Amino acid sequence: MIANLAVIIILYRKTCGLSGCIIYYLVSIAVADLLVITTAVILNRIAGIFFPISFLSITPLCSLRSVLNYGTFSMSVWLTVAFTFDRFVAICCQKLKIKYCTKRMAVRVVAVVYTLSSLVNVFLYFIYEPVYIAKSIPWFCSIKSTFYTSLVWATYDWILTILTPCLPFVLILLLNALTIKNILIANRARKRLWVQKTVKNQSDPEIEKRKKSIALLFSISGSFILLYLLFFATVVFVRIADINYFSGSNFNDSNFILEESGFMLQLLSSCINPFIYAGIQGKVRDELKNGVKYSLSLFVRFYKCLKY
Repeated sequence: MIANLAVIIILYRKTCGLSGCIIYYLVSIAVADLLVITTAVILNRIAGIFFPISFLSITPLCSLRSVLNYGTFSMSVWLTVAFTFDRFVAICCQKLKIKYCTKRMAVRVVAVVYTLSSLVNVFLYFIYEPVYIAKSIPWFCSIKSTFYTSLVWATYDWILTILTPCLPFVLILLLNALTIKNILIANRARKRLWVQKTVKNQSDPEIEKRKKSIALLFSISGSFILLYLLFFATVVFVRIADINYFSGSNFNDSNFILEESGFMLQLLSSCINPFIYAGIQGKVRDELKNGVKYSLSLFVRFYKCLKY
């Protein structure tokens, strides 16, 4: 949470040397990842393990937590797709780049992703019913039997499965493949022209300028592919093999281990982006160092005030 908050503050100050549209996408991804950590990790996993019976277990709040979990995951995933597509347009479609890769378009895309992710997943609130009712208070969440028999709910379930994670996973793979192909072709052409004009040992400044932007793109989308690969494979396996998603209380069952490992890596994907930014962008590291120094100086001043 601290890492994502630090990234949001640093990028919001616009001191990292990145273009405006890239900053909007990265900030929106960091906000979505922060929401995932808050809802899926703290309110769901940690609260469920250490506080199994609390006000969060009341059926309306339990249903709301499910909506927030799926909604924030959907936001994070589709913002990664949007960022990948934006960089694909910037690198491969020079004519479209002028109109599409702008701050205004980035704000619109982010707003659409946040809105649609919320609207699509809000219907999950209505698939649950209370496990039992004590003193007129409904407790815990159990999926209604009609969810498994109704054609409408079955269609909705398939739509959610396709939207997250199947379609984003395929789109990111496809966009990265096309981007890599275009970069290789463009670099060969530029190298031939550069060799004809200058000495061989001199580097092309345009290619050097692109390297960090391309490294940032491939690091974010590549980490997404690696960390979502097991979750994607689990979803496909469950659908094809037609087995239960959750294997009950048998923690040694291979299906249960596969599912939980996929969830673990999926949650980890919301934590890794700040370290990618710090590893690739030197100005982000400088801002982090300045922030740590400033925090330490404030702590020292506060300690001196208490001492005297």
